[in-house]
Amino acid sequence: MNGYLADTHVLLWWLLEPEKLPRRAANELADWTVPMRYSLVSIWEVAIKTSLRKPGFDVDPMTVRDKLGAERFAELSLRPEHIAHVATLPWLHRDPFDRMLVAQAAVEKLTLLTADASLKRYGRFVRAV
Repeated sequence: MNGYLADTHVLLWWLLEPEKLPRRAANELADWTVPMRYSLVSIWEVAIKTSLRKPGFDVDPMTVRDKLGAERFAELSLRPEHIAHVATLPWLHRDPFDRMLVAQAAVEKLTLLTADASLKRYGRFVRAV
């Protein structure tokens, strides 16, 4: 494993509502010995859902990005390999943001930490918190 990729929901819990994170997940996110990443896809998701005025997404995407950097999360850009890998994923889940995060985790050999247990169907590199 090359570290963790946290999904958007986990990131927002970590930054805004840490009491909602299960203890194990909070400990893993706080472990400085394991590389922790966030995807620009999550920043994009926050921007879109904020602009749609979705409940729980009244957050400035750049503030989220800045806070994640201050919390030692490394940024994972979107690369062509990630995009191409989405085409190989079975249609177990329809959310385009989640599908891209799954693809990024698979390509980068990261463990995706997610609040969505249904994503576990994608395999060993996805773990629900």
